[in-house]
Amino acid sequence: MLGMCRGRRKFLAASLAVLFIPALTWLYLSVGSFQVKPLPLSPLEAQSSTPVGGVVERQALELRVRAVEEENRALRRELSRPPRSPPARLSSGGHRGNQSRTHSEEGTGDNEGQKATAVGNSSDCVQQPVVDKCETIHVAIVCAGYNASRDVVTLVKSVLFHRRNPLHFHFITDSIAQQILSSLFHTWMVPAVRVDFYDADELKSEVSWIPNKHYSGIYGLMKLVLTKTLPSDLQRVIVLDTDITFATDIAELWAVFHKFKGQQVLGLVENQSDWYLGNLWKNHRPWPALGRGFNTGVILLLLDRLRKLRWEQMWRLTAERELMSMLSTSLADQDIFNAVIKQNPFLVHQLPCFWNVQLSDHTRSEKCYKDVSDLKVIHWNSPKKLRVKNKHVEFFRNLYLTFLEYDGNLLRRELFGCPSEADHNSENLQKTLSELDEDDPCYEFRRERFTVHRTHLYFLHYEFEPSSDNTDVTLVAQLSMDRLQMLEAICKHWEGPISLALYLSDAEAQQFLRYAQGSEVLMSRGNVGYHIVYKEGQFYPVNLLRNVAMQQVNTPYMFLSDIDFLPMYGLYEYLRRSVVQLDMANTKKALVVPAFETLRYRLSYPKSKAELLSQLDMGTLFTFRYHVWTKGHAPTNFAKWRTATTPYRVQWEPDFEPYVMVRRESPEYDRRFVGFGWNKVAHIMELDAQEYEFVVLPNAYMIHMPHAPSFDITKFRSNKQYRVCLNTLKEEFQQNMSRRYGFAALKYMTAENNS
Repeated sequence: MLGMCRGRRKFLAASLAVLFIPALTWLYLSVGSFQVKPLPLSPLEAQSSTPVGGVVERQALELRVRAVEEENRALRRELSRPPRSPPARLSSGGHRGNQSRTHSEEGTGDNEGQKATAVGNSSDCVQQPVVDKCETIHVAIVCAGYNASRDVVTLVKSVLFHRRNPLHFHFITDSIAQQILSSLFHTWMVPAVRVDFYDADELKSEVSWIPNKHYSGIYGLMKLVLTKTLPSDLQRVIVLDTDITFATDIAELWAVFHKFKGQQVLGLVENQSDWYLGNLWKNHRPWPALGRGFNTGVILLLLDRLRKLRWEQMWRLTAERELMSMLSTSLADQDIFNAVIKQNPFLVHQLPCFWNVQLSDHTRSEKCYKDVSDLKVIHWNSPKKLRVKNKHVEFFRNLYLTFLEYDGNLLRRELFGCPSEADHNSENLQKTLSELDEDDPCYEFRRERFTVHRTHLYFLHYEFEPSSDNTDVTLVAQLSMDRLQMLEAICKHWEGPISLALYLSDAEAQQFLRYAQGSEVLMSRGNVGYHIVYKEGQFYPVNLLRNVAMQQVNTPYMFLSDIDFLPMYGLYEYLRRSVVQLDMANTKKALVVPAFETLRYRLSYPKSKAELLSQLDMGTLFTFRYHVWTKGHAPTNFAKWRTATTPYRVQWEPDFEPYVMVRRESPEYDRRFVGFGWNKVAHIMELDAQEYEFVVLPNAYMIHMPHAPSFDITKFRSNKQYRVCLNTLKEEFQQNMSRRYGFAALKYMTAENNS
C-alpha cells in the first residue's frame, strides 16, 4: 500500500518471528546462546522453506534465528526509548548555530547517501510530526505555456486526491498559463483551495542576464526569485516542477519543515544521476556541487530565513562568479542552487530520496529505494517523460496515467471539519440550486442551466494574431468525441482561425490529445483553439459549449457553425470581403450562409455555386432539413438564392435557425436549452429582438455531412417528458424576451400561437 512504512513491516515480521521461530528451533536444535553478531536477512533467505535434517540446514536456521532475535532486540530497544520531543516550530528568528554540521553527515557519496535514505525511511514513520488538521499548505509552481498548463493539471489532481488540508497554490505564470489556469480553477470550484497568480513577465529582468541552455528557457530560472515574488509574510512554501506526480498526502512533506535545524533553509533530495560528478561523457564539465548535488524539482523553502540570509545577494554573487568560467547554465536554476550549496553546505536539509524519485535520462534512482510502494513523489524530469528506462517504469506510468485520466469533478469534495474561506460564487450557486423545486418534472433541465462545468481553455498550442484590417472571422463550433473525425475536414475547408469547444471526460481528453498530436493536418494549424469542457450531468450542454467557444474568439467577427457542416472552399476570404462590402463595422447585420445537406458519406464537394446547383438538381444535395424541419431554413428563400447575384435581406419567421456571421459582441446563446431542440432558434430570435438584419449571401454555402443520430435527438423523439419540458422552457424564454424587450417582443408570442 502506498505510504506504508517499511519500519512497521519489519517490526511486525520480527514479532511473528519471535513467536514461531524459537518454537521450531526447540524441536530441531539445541542452541545455548544467541549472542552473535547480527546478520542481514536477504529476501531469498526470508522466503526459504522449513529446515530439514543435516548440518548445513541446521546452521542456516541457527543463523536466521540469531539474526531475527538480534533485530528484535534492536527494535524493542528503539521502541522502549522515551519519545523525543519534536523540534520547536520554526520562526523567523532564532537560528541555532550549526556551522559545524557538514554535508557528509547527510551523505554525499553513493553508499552514504543510501544509508542516510534508509535511516530516513524508517525513522520518519515512527516520529513523523503531525501537521495541524486545518493548517494551510502553500505550494509554488512556475508554469508557462500551453503544454506546461496541461502538465500542471495532472500534478494538481495527484495532490488533491491525497490531501486532507487546505491548499494555497502560488502560480508564477506567463499570460497564457494564467488565462488557462485561472479559468480552470474558477470553474473547478474545489473547496478549501486558494489560487494566486504572479506575473512571470515582470520577473524576467531579474534572471534574463543568466544564459541558460535548458529547454525550460528563462522560466526555468524563476525559482531563484521566489523570496522576492511571493508575499513577504509567507514563511514557508513547497516548490514543485510541473512534471511531478504525488503518491501520498502533501502534508507529509510539509511536516518535514519541522526537522530543519540550525541554518537549514532548503529541503532537497540528492541528484540521482552522475551529472554533477562530471563523468557522463568526455569533457563533461558541470557546475560545482557537493558530491552528486541536489535536484530542484521538489524544494522546501524557508522563505523568512532565506530573506534574513539575503538570499537574493547570495545567489546573484555565486551566479556571476561561476558564469565567468561556465558561460551558461545547463540545468537552469538547479546549477545555481547547487553552486550556492557548495559554498554554504549548512543551508541544506537533505530529504529522503522517496520525496523526489527522478526518472531522468541518466537516472540511478533504482539504487536509492527497494520497494516502489514506499515512494511518495515521482519526478518525470526527462524530455522523454513516460519513455524513460527504469525497471519500475510501468508502475510509475500507471500511477501517472491514473491521475491524468482521473475525473477531476470527484476532487470537489469538502474537507471534513475545516472551515473554508467564503466563496461567493459557490454560495450563490448553492442558493440558486436550493430555490429549484426538486419535484418539478423538468428539474434536471433547470438544474443544468446552472451547472458549472470545469473548463480547460487552449488545451493545445494556439498562435494567431488578427489582421490589421479588422475583417478577420473565426469559425465557432462545438463537438463531442463522436464527431472528432470532422476536424481534419473542416481544417481543410476553412483556413482561418477556429474556436472549438469539446465536451469530453478526462479520459476522452487524453484520447483527443493523442489523436490531434498524431494528425499532420491538425498539428500544422496553430490558429485552432481547442477548449475542453468536462462532462457533468446527463444532458449535452450545447449552448454552454457554443458560449465557451465564442468567448475565446479574438477576431472582430465570428461565423457560428456546427461541427458536422463543411463550409465551401474559400468561405473564409468571402466572408472577409463581405465585411467591407456590407459595412459590417457600422451596421447590425447577421450574414446568412445557406445550408444544404447530403445523404452520401463520400461526396464530391462542389467547387462552385454552379456545381452545387447541378448536384441539387440531380438529387445529390438537398436544402438542409427540407424533409423533416422545413421551417428551420425556409426564410432563407432558396428559390431566390439560386439566381441571386447580390446579397438580399430576409425577415425573421418562427423557428428560423440559420447559420450566420455576426460581430464578436453579439448576444450569447441561452443556456436553458440543452440537448436537442430550440438551442439555435432562441439565439436567432434574440438577434432579431436586438434589431439585427438578416442578409443572405448569394455566393456562400455550407453542406451538412451525414452521421449517426445523437443520443439527445433520440431522447427527444422517444421521451414524451423531454418534449413537454422543452415546450415549457420555450414558453418561459418567450416570457423573458417580453420582459427584456417590451412591446417589440410580443410578435414572438403571437407568431408562436399562430403557428
